[in-house]
Order: sequence, then structure tokens, then C-alpha cells
Amino acid sequence: MRIAIIGAGAAGCFAAANIKARQGVEVAVFEKTGKALQKVKASGGGRCNTTHACFDIPELVTRYPRGKQLLRKSLYQFGPEDTIEWFRQRGVQLKTEADGRMFPVTDSSQTIIDCIWQEMMRQKVQVYYHKAVEKIEKRDSGFMLHFADGSNYEADKVLIACGAFPKPEQYRWLLELGHTIQSPVPSLFTFNMPKHPITELMGVAVPQVTLKIAGTKMVEQGPLLITHWGMSGPVVLRTSAWAARELNERNYGFKIQINWLNDVSEADLRDHIAQLRREQGKQLVQNKNPFDLPKRLWEYQLIQCGIKEDTRWGDLPAAAQNKLIERLIRDSYEVKGKTTFKEEFVTCGGITLSEIDPQTMESRIVPGVYFAGELMDVDGITGGFNFQHAWASSYIVAQQFNKM
Repeated sequence: MRIAIIGAGAAGCFAAANIKARQGVEVAVFEKTGKALQKVKASGGGRCNTTHACFDIPELVTRYPRGKQLLRKSLYQFGPEDTIEWFRQRGVQLKTEADGRMFPVTDSSQTIIDCIWQEMMRQKVQVYYHKAVEKIEKRDSGFMLHFADGSNYEADKVLIACGAFPKPEQYRWLLELGHTIQSPVPSLFTFNMPKHPITELMGVAVPQVTLKIAGTKMVEQGPLLITHWGMSGPVVLRTSAWAARELNERNYGFKIQINWLNDVSEADLRDHIAQLRREQGKQLVQNKNPFDLPKRLWEYQLIQCGIKEDTRWGDLPAAAQNKLIERLIRDSYEVKGKTTFKEEFVTCGGITLSEIDPQTMESRIVPGVYFAGELMDVDGITGGFNFQHAWASSYIVAQQFNKM
């Protein structure tokens, strides 16, 4: 039996690593670039956010804007605990950070890459580079893969794990197989605010804010980072994932509203300021930052409200106080464009899930063809969820091949 795996990314390589080497079975991985596991190497700032410490599957599924129905089946077969155990058995320990993200204790993505690669080599997997698939031809006895370099490969089973494509035309060879595609749009991106004065605070991070997209019900909470082009951080990336299609329709031009104090209400904030005026009225507003905001952000907001350096809490004019309250809990910004988050691009869209058996990942359109990873119309928010889907779907396919 000849098994062809298209794509040497997280899903393709993990599947290959889990197909048991045995007589009469040949496993070949075809990668269109010159390197394997590139996204794994870049993820998590080079540390590889391998999975997330969320072990309740119904709760875990809520971290995926798209694909819940399939994930309810796949994650029960191979969830975060299984990921942790798989790597542990091969000498790689994972650690949990405060926000639930899990990384190798080495803080190096190379640890994850080496572990998967060594297992692939142990299972005698062949890897071929610079092999871009142009067509998969269905034959009576299996499949013929046609590559851009003119070469071919005959396979009995095919796993397509090549990741998602940003352009619809790149799916042509999959459409020719008979599958349909949910149109691809970017997910996990940062917000651009060209020439906005807040970008001068680049590097300032706020541990917990509430971010809302104006005119929608889209609200997220989490850490925010101000960058030289706009805003980033987990709260922005999560918002971009949930609102991926809507923001694409708006051509990435929209308004956001930020509560810098996270969930503090206007009434509570007014009470707090009234108490400050009574009890610490002689303190300078600039020096007395009662909300634990970063110093540069606090000073920026005071300047925007026209509050001078020598203003004391007791002398703060009502108009300036109202402006400050507004800026702290309903700060509004125009977003004009997006930027891909480092190398961690994720695409919303892909193979229509109703065309895939969620128990086996086999195509319902073309028996013998399987799918794993981001090529399917499944995507998670930032935090290790996309890798967990890749590990789960590819492990399930490998188990199907091991039964044959």
C-alpha cells in the first residue's frame, strides 16, 4: 500500500509520524517548498505554542470560530491531554503558562520539530521537496498525483494536509476532485491605524482590556499591545478570528471601542474619581495613576483630554473629567487595514466540512482521500488551538491507515 501525504507542515508530518512502519506499506510526504514544518518553527515567537491546557472538550470547542461540529468528534479522539502524552513519551515535556498556552520546557520550537521528525524517520517515511501538486487523478486502482515538475506518483491512499491557501484559484486541483471550498479570508491579524498618535506608544502593553467592534456584538477581553502600526496582542487576534468574515466584507475598515479598565463600568469609575477628589485632592493627576495603567498610556490619555501636568485631582474640571472617563472606558479608534501576525497566518475557509467524515477525516466525495489541518474550514483563536486541531485530525487519519 502506497500512502501519499501532500504537505510537510504540522498536520502532514504528524500524520506521517503516527503511521506505523510495516512491510508492504510505503509512506511518502510531498512538500512544495524546500523545508518541512516551517510554521511550527515560527509559531509562538519561535517557542511553538503546541497546545492549550483546556481539557474539557465542550469548553475547548468554544475556542474555534469555525468547525465546532467536526471538532466535537475529533477532539474526543485526540485532545490536549493526548498531545501532552504523545510528546512526553518521546522525551518532550510541555509547560503551561498563566494564560493556558503550552510550550516545550526548552522554549524552542526546534524541540517539537526534532521530536516529530525523529518519529517520522523511525517510521521510515520518505520526504520529497519542491513537489507542488497540480492534479490528483482518480484511477480504478487508486490515485495518480501529477506534480508541477512533470513527475508523477501512484498512491492507494492520499492525505491532503497542505494548509490553507489565501486565494480561491489555488484550490483548483481540489475543486477538480469534486470538492467545494468555503472562500478563504484571513484570520488572526493585527489592526492597522496609520499615523494615529497612539502608535507613538509602541511597545506599551495593557494586561487586560475589553475590545468591541462598533456596530456589532463582537466583544473580546484580554491583553493588548500597542505597535508602531496600530494594535496587536491576544485580544486583537481573537477578535480578528471571530470577526474574520465580517471584517473582510468591510474591507478592513471599521471602528473599535476599548475599555482600558476592562470591565469597570461608568458608574463605578465616577464613584472612584469622586473618592479620589475627596481623599487625595491635592495629588497631581499625572502622578497619581489609580488604575494601574502603563505610565506612558496614562500620560497620553491626559494629554488627549487637555489635562495639564500641574492639575490636581481636587481641581479637575468637570468637562475634563468627563473626557477622561470617556477615554478610559469607551476609547474609540478607526482601523484601516490589517497586518498578518508574524508568521502565524491562519486562514478562515477551506474544504466544506459536510464533505468530510468527522470520525475518520475521509472525503465523502472521493473515498480514499483524507484531510487534516487547516485546509479544512476549521480555525481557532490564538493560543495553541490551531495546532491542536492539526494534531487531532492527522492522528485520526494515521489510525485509519494503521488499520488497513
